[in-house]
Amino acid sequence: MSKIKETSTNFANKQALADECSEAYAANIIGGQWALVICSWLIGGKLRFGELKKKLPNITERMLTLQLRKLEENKIVKRTVYTEVPPRVEYELTPIGYELKPIIKHLEKWGQKHKDLM
Repeated sequence: MSKIKETSTNFANKQALADECSEAYAANIIGGQWALVICSWLIGGKLRFGELKKKLPNITERMLTLQLRKLEENKIVKRTVYTEVPPRVEYELTPIGYELKPIIKHLEKWGQKHKDLM
């Protein structure tokens, strides 16, 4: 996953659009295939890293880690570390993350309808 340098014109344009347009801001947070799918799985409840990885067999561990960090930074996902041996880490949607549920369900319906038309 390439990161846009904060000094680039592309970054400035993306930032300006997100500042002006709430839809673009939201798309920047949950955009991309992985973030949306991770959120879809977490709607069902807490999952450990390994459980998420099994549900997303085509994602690399590095990409899953990066996506979870991004979602955590944006307060969509909460990471809880339990002091056990071996350590246990669970991921779950935050209250604001759960607000995505009707949006994700609507996208699912739209996607299925569109696929059926193709």
